[in-house]
Amino acid sequence: MGKLLKEFKEFAIRGNMVDMAIGVVIGAAFGKVVTAIIDIFLTPIMESLPKLENGGTGFTGSLISFCAVLVEFLLTALVLFVIVKAINKAKSVTKKPEKPADPTTKKCPFCLSEIDIKATRCPHCTSEIK
Repeated sequence: MGKLLKEFKEFAIRGNMVDMAIGVVIGAAFGKVVTAIIDIFLTPIMESLPKLENGGTGFTGSLISFCAVLVEFLLTALVLFVIVKAINKAKSVTKKPEKPADPTTKKCPFCLSEIDIKATRCPHCTSEIK
């Protein structure tokens, strides 16, 4: 039982799992904000439009609901896209450039051929290299 709890703890504390959990919570909260905006601003505007049926709200009510859900989805997708793009840009800016590897070869000053960096004599022209 202790081993199972230890494995679960390692699984839950991993960076990707914590990031995903934070993303789900922020996404749910943002969804509520977008729903409130739709309910407060968009729905009254759409309800004030002329009715499509004579006094009925059957199709019009469904159309309003569909448009509200569609706008909510598009706003959510757009904002999440902008957030992810900003995070990716921030990660690329803070990433340190890799240091170039130490050279393993050098040029012979006499014949200009490539030789091992530790060589003291050129294998091509047999000149001594200091």
